[in-house]
This record gives sequence, structure tokens and C-alpha cells, in this order.
Amino acid sequence: MTVRERFRNRSGSGRSLVRTAAGDRGVHIIGAGRRFDDRHVLDGIDLTIAPGEFVALLGASGSGKSTLLRGIGGLDDGFTGEIAAPTAKAIVFQEHRLMPWLSVWRNVTLGLRVPDPRAAAIAALDEVGLASKADAWPATLSGGEAQRTALARALIREPDLLLLDEPFGALDALTRITAQNLVASLWQRHRPATLLVTHDVEEALLLADRALVLRNGRVAEEISVDLERPRPVTDPAFVALRSRLLAALGVAPTGRDVHSTETAPHPEQEYTHA
Repeated sequence: MTVRERFRNRSGSGRSLVRTAAGDRGVHIIGAGRRFDDRHVLDGIDLTIAPGEFVALLGASGSGKSTLLRGIGGLDDGFTGEIAAPTAKAIVFQEHRLMPWLSVWRNVTLGLRVPDPRAAAIAALDEVGLASKADAWPATLSGGEAQRTALARALIREPDLLLLDEPFGALDALTRITAQNLVASLWQRHRPATLLVTHDVEEALLLADRALVLRNGRVAEEISVDLERPRPVTDPAFVALRSRLLAALGVAPTGRDVHSTETAPHPEQEYTHA
């Protein structure tokens, strides 16, 4: 029986049920929709994320990227259609959302029940290079350190599904590159199914197995990123995929050099609408 058939057999109404994908560490979405007042933000989304697969989701502002991520994460119960996702999931937002009155290690283990929470937190912090900051207060961390702490907090839960909602958006260019490399390394080590919401074309192609473009409430384009990791941005195959993804997003390169970290603005500023 197909996933669609199982959903049809279980669904008795038009309201979405965010279900546990029993025996499956992936995500299955059938006909998912979300409207706000009289506006359909998402309409008839069909999407599968295989266990261990890394998927990037792009689209114009307001296209519904974060809305879809929240639906998959179980944070929005206003969807129609069907969403099946693993129970073990974690979300990292653009803002780190650390509790300022808790030390770093206590933030990492917040709500987690383990025999030795401090030891578990330090092990997770060590993975992101922050074991020495275990007893620090969040206010003393840099932006990059705070986001790495948020990653440690997500990964200590050993999720089958990791949801990343523009987690590098507030970081400067160099810190962003470091954070991207860290996420790539952590994903290869732990292999959760991962959905990254981003506006950054190069970020999507550096990290993901597939890049999806949301347009008019649907997944309008799907681009397979069949390149070996790590992926040099100067590789002709990478450049070709970037041009293809930009075209799918309705933008065109300006012709300026985007590879210099000294003079180049943020990647989103390197393109103009076609």
C-alpha cells in the first residue's frame, strides 16, 4: 500500500493530522495546505524526505517556507491534508532562543531526562566546539557560539528529523561559512532527515541532496544536487546548478564576483530580478 493510500484510508476529514511515521525516520506529506484568512499560502503540497536525506527549501519571502517547516514540526495545527513525521525531531530557528537565566549546558539539556545531564551536555557541546563554554551565560556568547549551542541542544536529542529555519540568517559572512561547515559535518555524522529553510542559493547547494523551490503555494521546482562533498563553489558543475536554481527562483546573476569574502556582499545581494 502506498503512503497516499494509507493516508486516504486513515483520513476522515479535511483537517491535517501530523502523525508519527511509524517505523519510518522520514517525512511524508500528501496534499498539505495552509490558509490565513482568505489567502492560501500553501496548497496541495506533496513531499517526501527520505531517512537521512538533506533537503533545502527556497522561495520568495512569504512563499510559505517557514510555514511548511512549522507544520512538519507540529507547531501549526491549521493545515489540511496529511503530514507524517518522526516523533523524534528537533528545530533550530534563526534566533538561538537560549534562556538567559540558564548556563549554556543547562540550555542544552533543557527538558531532557538523562542520568547525567551535565556530562551529556558537555559531550554535545564538544561536537560543536564549545565544551569550554559549558558554564558560561548565553549573554557572553557571540552570535555564532549561540547558534552552535542551539545546534548542540537539537542534536543531543538524537532526532530522526532535524528542521533548520534559516539558522544562519543573523550571522556575518565568515561566521556563516563556519556554521555551514559545522552543519555539514554534524549531518554526515548523525544522518537525521533534514529540512533547511534558506534564502541562500549557495548554502542550499553546499549542504543539500535536493533543493526545492516554493512558488504559488506549491513545490514548483526540484533540483537534485548530485555532487560529491565537499563542494567547491568554483566547480563548473556547482556553477551550473547555481544558475539553474537562480533561474527557478526567477533571478539572474549581475555578473559580479561572488567568491571573494573580502569585497562581496551577502549572496542574496549578488542577484537582481530577471
